[in-house]
Amino acid sequence: MTMPELPEVETVRTGLAHSLIGKKLINVVVRKKQLRFEVPDAIHELEGKTLVGIRRRAKYLLLDFEHSMVLLSHLGMSGRYTIFPPDQTAHAFPKTTNGGVKSSFGSTTGYDGKHDHLEFIFEDGTIAVYTDPRRFGFVDVFFKDHEEEHPRLSILGPEPFDEWSAEDFAKKIVKSKRAIKLLLLEQTIVVGVGNIYACESLHRSGISPKTPGYNLVTKNGKPMKKLQHLVSEVKQVLEEAIQAGGSSLNDFSNTDGNLGYFSHQFQVYGREDEPCLKETCHGIIERITQGQRSTFLCPRCQT
Repeated sequence: MTMPELPEVETVRTGLAHSLIGKKLINVVVRKKQLRFEVPDAIHELEGKTLVGIRRRAKYLLLDFEHSMVLLSHLGMSGRYTIFPPDQTAHAFPKTTNGGVKSSFGSTTGYDGKHDHLEFIFEDGTIAVYTDPRRFGFVDVFFKDHEEEHPRLSILGPEPFDEWSAEDFAKKIVKSKRAIKLLLLEQTIVVGVGNIYACESLHRSGISPKTPGYNLVTKNGKPMKKLQHLVSEVKQVLEEAIQAGGSSLNDFSNTDGNLGYFSHQFQVYGREDEPCLKETCHGIIERITQGQRSTFLCPRCQT
């Protein structure tokens, strides 16, 4: 099972922002209080407040409400949001607010409504439904002034875009004997790369995922050309995936129910025993295990 990675979460952020920003939340229905962690009672303090913005930090969604209140949401392995506009919710609204373990949206969200754990009901009739069959996702509520101290956010490294460079990466891994693939997944070094996009970036860069980090840094701590190439490819592959709307893997779907399609562009991930797609390579994709996760690589062109 592969959890939604940065591009998928960014796709959800965009969809939620388009549909919900500027609307007043009037009711939060908690159908299942125990997700990965218990849903805090403070979630109801968001009721009566307008959603003013939605941000992403690593794989976390941060929904900003009036009076500096923030709803943090992590999708876990299988979490997703579905937006129902007012013209679709008018008939379902009474059923939604009157409780019960099943939502009234099961035919659309799946699972007969049994895994629609949270419903966010807005003043204009719009409803955002959080569905999570595996319940590895979670939510939290806090004031924005405390964001930097939040235990989930305070440990995070830089985002893998403008603020992260090959020089930054080199400083973190100059003495590390750990495999470069595992270093890419380390959230204190860089956030949101994830297993799929680490595999793809390493393949594009021609770097073996088993290469020790220090082998990509010079003796004076500067990034070698291969490491510079890798950082560039990480940024590029994530940008392409965001543009494509996220990957159509497993249970992930964006807020309008459409699956992303970046998986159609995968060069190595999930392609075990298939030919390498790089021109003139003629290698065969292999799968190994690193850190209890599958790594896909071409041993011929990744050295």
